[in-house]
Amino acid sequence: MEKLNYIIDENNVGLRIDIFLSYNSTLSRSKIQKLIADGHVLVNGEKTRANYRLELNDEINLEYIIEVPMDIHPVKMDLDIIYEDDDLIVINKPKGLVVHPGSGNFDNTLVHGLLYHCNSLSNSDDPTRPGIVHRIDKDTSGLLVCAKNDYAHAFLSEQLKDKTCFRKYYAIVNGVIEHDEGEINAPIGRDHNNRQNMTVTSLNSKNAITLFKVLKRFDDSTLLDVELLTGRTHQIRVHMKYINHPVLNDAKYSRKVLDDSGQYLHAYYLSFVHPKTLERMSFSTDMPAYMIEYINMKEGK
Repeated sequence: MEKLNYIIDENNVGLRIDIFLSYNSTLSRSKIQKLIADGHVLVNGEKTRANYRLELNDEINLEYIIEVPMDIHPVKMDLDIIYEDDDLIVINKPKGLVVHPGSGNFDNTLVHGLLYHCNSLSNSDDPTRPGIVHRIDKDTSGLLVCAKNDYAHAFLSEQLKDKTCFRKYYAIVNGVIEHDEGEINAPIGRDHNNRQNMTVTSLNSKNAITLFKVLKRFDDSTLLDVELLTGRTHQIRVHMKYINHPVLNDAKYSRKVLDDSGQYLHAYYLSFVHPKTLERMSFSTDMPAYMIEYINMKEGK
């Protein structure tokens, strides 16, 4: 079950609710109109109509079931397991692997592989995401932790909320960044011009903070060490575009694309407190081959 909540600000007063929700979700306008008719959209706790005009401080609640096949079956995969115990498993996800079933990706996701490997996974409000505490994009590689039981899931999720789970990335971005380090503090929300994209915006957005340090500079690109202080959808990719240094090869947020292999972004470091032992655990991975090859090419090796 997907749950979305909004508070209407002065920029959206007078807009039809079905149009507003189509701008601020991945759902089509016709799908939203059906959800409204079926009573799955509430305004200030009451059912509404598709032509309702929004008023200042209206509270909108939308619930819907993600329409994907429910018979997720185990699939044998060669998982790169960094650590595993009775409560959790840490995976080094390769570029190109989708984390969980969703629109257009119903088979051969990480969830399918986890179901084959693990005796149990935590339950989720969304039946397509058993064990998934957090996710990384299909074409982003690197570390993520998955939960084998509900207690571990809740414990790890709380650390994401209170920012005691630490995540760092290697990113190669377009252009040469002059500053040795920086902080990007800019709210992220859905792009009104393209509902599949996120953008820096003040409209129905959430705060987002990204820190970066320059590791190497090349003639037309820069290798960064990036740390997330918040966890918004596409955060690094959106923030790098915002400062005019989009992630290299990012077809969604950059005009400069080398091939169809996806963005040069790798989650190399992950640290959290174990739900049972209460000890802090930290994991790291080497830079992936696709990044090393690019760097060697730039350095003439």
